Amino acid sequence: MLEACCMNDDQIEVPTEEAPAAPAGELVHFNPWRDFNDAPLIVDPFGVEPDREQIEIFLDVVFGYCEGLIPIRGFVDKGQGFNGKPHNIWIEADGTSLDKLATFAAWAWRESVAVYVIPGTVAEQGHARAAEVLQMQTVVVDLDAGDVGAKLTHLVHHLGDPTLIVESGGRTDRGLDKLHVWWKLSEPASGDDLKRLCRLRADIAIKVGGDTHFHSAHQPIRVAGSVYHKNGFQRVVRIREHNRIEVHLDDLAERVAAMPALSDGGRELPDPSRPKPPIDAVLNTPVHEGGQDAWTRFEGASAAIGHYIRRVHAGEMTPDDGWEAICQYNAALLRPAWPLERLRQEAERLWRRHLDRNGPALIRAEAPPRPTLPVFSLGALLDDHSPMPEDIIAPRVLTPGGMLVLGGAPKVGKSDLLIHLLVHMAAGRPFLGFTPPRPLRVFYLQAEIQYHYLRERLQAIRLDAAVMAAARDNLVATPKLRLLLDEQGVALAADAVREAFPDNPPDILCIDPIRNLFDGGPDGGSENDNAAMMFFLTERVERMREAVAPDSGIVLVHHTKKMNRKLVAEDPFQALSGASALRGFYTTGLLLHRPDEEDLTRRLEIELRNGPALKPKLVDKADGAWVELNPLNERLVRKEAGAKLDAERLRKHDVILGMLLDEAAEQRLYTTMQFAEKFENKVGLGSKHTIRERLSVLATKGFIKFLRDPSRFGYPITRSRFGYLCVQGMTFGPGSEHHNPLTGEITEGAIPVSPSHFKCPQSGLCLEVENPEIWVYPQGSEPDPLHMSAA
Repeated sequence: MLEACCMNDDQIEVPTEEAPAAPAGELVHFNPWRDFNDAPLIVDPFGVEPDREQIEIFLDVVFGYCEGLIPIRGFVDKGQGFNGKPHNIWIEADGTSLDKLATFAAWAWRESVAVYVIPGTVAEQGHARAAEVLQMQTVVVDLDAGDVGAKLTHLVHHLGDPTLIVESGGRTDRGLDKLHVWWKLSEPASGDDLKRLCRLRADIAIKVGGDTHFHSAHQPIRVAGSVYHKNGFQRVVRIREHNRIEVHLDDLAERVAAMPALSDGGRELPDPSRPKPPIDAVLNTPVHEGGQDAWTRFEGASAAIGHYIRRVHAGEMTPDDGWEAICQYNAALLRPAWPLERLRQEAERLWRRHLDRNGPALIRAEAPPRPTLPVFSLGALLDDHSPMPEDIIAPRVLTPGGMLVLGGAPKVGKSDLLIHLLVHMAAGRPFLGFTPPRPLRVFYLQAEIQYHYLRERLQAIRLDAAVMAAARDNLVATPKLRLLLDEQGVALAADAVREAFPDNPPDILCIDPIRNLFDGGPDGGSENDNAAMMFFLTERVERMREAVAPDSGIVLVHHTKKMNRKLVAEDPFQALSGASALRGFYTTGLLLHRPDEEDLTRRLEIELRNGPALKPKLVDKADGAWVELNPLNERLVRKEAGAKLDAERLRKHDVILGMLLDEAAEQRLYTTMQFAEKFENKVGLGSKHTIRERLSVLATKGFIKFLRDPSRFGYPITRSRFGYLCVQGMTFGPGSEHHNPLTGEITEGAIPVSPSHFKCPQSGLCLEVENPEIWVYPQGSEPDPLHMSAA
């Protein structure tokens, strides 16, 4: 449960010591489908309303990566002339949180209640003490006094642009908007990192004169997009600025440690700040992350970059030499080294600041001129009507120099689909609408399947012998490799490609999967790091292509992350695992997924950069080969309900046929009406009208036929249009006994019931059966062996 709290101008102040839990009577368990207020709503035409879009942005920034429950609290703002009890709710941090929080904010607006949230998740409802907060993914500072603009400028200058700047609704004594400034982390903090995050919030607040209550993990804060009601003034808690920026906790900690205290309102931390390290020591001393040394990596990098910037500015070094020296310092003395992108951003920031302070630079002339980039005017492009390059795989699925990424979850069948695709391309045959211009030379660099299982899988492919014969020499594959695609790996792979295709370079280079061969460069970044992913694509994959076949097409196989099926349906390619830089780099994306876990049908999503959009394909395996299904056969509305109705119809099918067999064995035969009336509302068959409809359908499909003259069984001839119901394999009664003189065995032989008439599936007329001993089904109505009727 949330501790007892009191409210100040902007947020709730929490005592430094844990307070006892609030009484259970103060809790309201919130149901998003129930309105708290049943009284008629009086609309204020001049009032403001909660902003759902801003609430959505706020939830994504503060809880987008977190798991667990979000503690939310509603308080009556002061100065409105009435009081009220706090309302506490806990909602899941998942896809339903937006609707629930928006509903609560709408109720709070009508009741003049402010909406607060603890910017972290907990494990259980009713628990939200500081020690019970499990995850946080943001660092926030509350600027609620003094020169708010100067404080914000100081923070941006030293810590970088924040993810969110929120106007909380309150005003300072100077009439300035009070602000909440948020930095979103690249991943949630928990355990010791969570304690470190709270210390950072306190350190920032101390240095710039912000609210220091945020040293505690359970300190609540207003929700952006909700409504501020204090003293009768209604304002939306408004997002002033939203930047799609994420920072690493270690990087932010280094910046906070290096940030000086603001002279107006701020103060230094209790520990005296360290003096600036001498530049000679900086350029010769390794520095490790986590503040283990006499200075941090941030301080060391800033000092080294500043040193070389001053030399470039004075004309002592060329810009290229200065940048090379900065990169050498980064690689040699920062442990681990900074990503090159971050190093470049910091160098550019310090260069701009140096120019502002010291004026234009005296740049030393570059020795060799750089090669010019190819550029074309609009007129030249409009006048060029030369033929387009031939697609490697049409239509525009893989173009010369292009890159195709095939993604899919484990075990969804992407490797099998890829193998069939490569075999068809090597044979020069179309596959699922993808067409090669001729038999293509394909090099398949794969690192998942061992040799014996690879050959087993290839031998199991059920394709025409002509296709396999045409692809025999054009497709070359490696067994599972224990190899990183680093500089040495690129050289080894290039040598293998040249050896496999000594006369002509390959048309397609396939890498399966990215994860097993990934090399993030000297920084050691993972596939989740955008800089590392760009390094792998440009310095490894592209270098390999340039070494063997610059115009060849690249096919990369990649895994997907776990995502809600609804989100996958809305934007399938967001499901690709790892850094988003991959999606901005490839020219074609294919994503294989299963929209329904209980249905084996898969959906192949297609995203093209170099051509018109292609519709998704429904694909499945039939007789060992991939085939494209007709999308018109797929339900678009209420798929789950339709599947249940189909299953119920099949159940009634089996039950009716089984009951007819059992009843005949007990010497009971029925007409259609008598069967429907006798078994109405039994074994879940429904009313007599429902039973008659099912019998009519089964007769049309040939599962039920009719006997007009049952006199041999002791039944009279009926005036019914068709006669008595008859199914395949029906026997009447136990029959007579038979004695085997050789074995002495006595057996019972049942009397078969053979049909005399059947219902014509075209006209519905009752026609005579040509041969009662042979049961014939109409074309297309053959029995499914999974059902009892097949027996």
